[in-house]
Amino acid sequence: MTIYAAGIVCWREENGKLEVALVHREVYKDWGFPKGKLDPGEQLPQTAVREVFEEAGFKVRLGRKLGVINYQVGEGLDKEVHYWASKVTAKTIAKQKFAPNQEIAKVEWIAAKEALKLLSYDHDKNLMEQVIQLHKAKELETRALIILRHAKATLRSDWKGEEAKRPLLSEGKKQAKALVPLMAAYGPKRLVTSPWVRCHDTIAPYAEARKQKLIERHQLTELGNKNRPARTQDVVKDLLGTSKSGLICSHRPALPSILAPFAQMAPKEIRKEIEAGSTLAPAEFLVLRITLSAKPKVVGVERCGLNDIAS
Repeated sequence: MTIYAAGIVCWREENGKLEVALVHREVYKDWGFPKGKLDPGEQLPQTAVREVFEEAGFKVRLGRKLGVINYQVGEGLDKEVHYWASKVTAKTIAKQKFAPNQEIAKVEWIAAKEALKLLSYDHDKNLMEQVIQLHKAKELETRALIILRHAKATLRSDWKGEEAKRPLLSEGKKQAKALVPLMAAYGPKRLVTSPWVRCHDTIAPYAEARKQKLIERHQLTELGNKNRPARTQDVVKDLLGTSKSGLICSHRPALPSILAPFAQMAPKEIRKEIEAGSTLAPAEFLVLRITLSAKPKVVGVERCGLNDIAS
């Protein structure tokens, strides 16, 4: 049996110096990063965000994925912990809601080098080293661009109406609702979709829940991409030109065109992961991490699905 959990290395800069938030458990006399077990019905990105709020009082959205730590607990049980790194703004800190409790005695901001000494476990120290190196390389702070394939739709063979109006199945509508809390963990701000019904209705529940505008672009439809794939890529480049995190919801045949500009921005070791996104299943998505530099590049890729426990 494997116990799944998730956590976040919460970080900030004070006078140009990297600091991280550590939690202290009085019962175990240890220092670590906020984390916790997967709850029934959750996906791990949701777990990470929830646990940080419960243990440290911060409402954050996920930054780049750091990796997975495996170790044993109790009587030889395997534990798998997924970690992200998230920047915590001054506004978020001002709204922090934390009170000492039986599990977490205190939360403190610690300078990166001091945190290496204070952390109780080697696997956490390894994470800290990774965060320090990413910060030095100016690749710790990123924005997310999410590429989402629409949820499960009525089969073409079963639909006699206009292709643009082919609707989601009941299963697809459930997927669209389930995407809301999962997408909220990443918090995309600019939402761009194909106007065809199956795409629009996939992301509309999230847009409504977050009170965000849904931008429709005909270039993202199957027909638009087939006729003018260069125009489809222009929509992607427009999104890249903003400073906000974003999301594109489109169709499987359009995915290669959508992903091509990102592949060009990525080092060889992750280019194949991006290109493999052309095989996304319904309601599955890629989270691409883009640096904030003058010449942005893709430095990380996550592939997430509603039924994937390790998403």
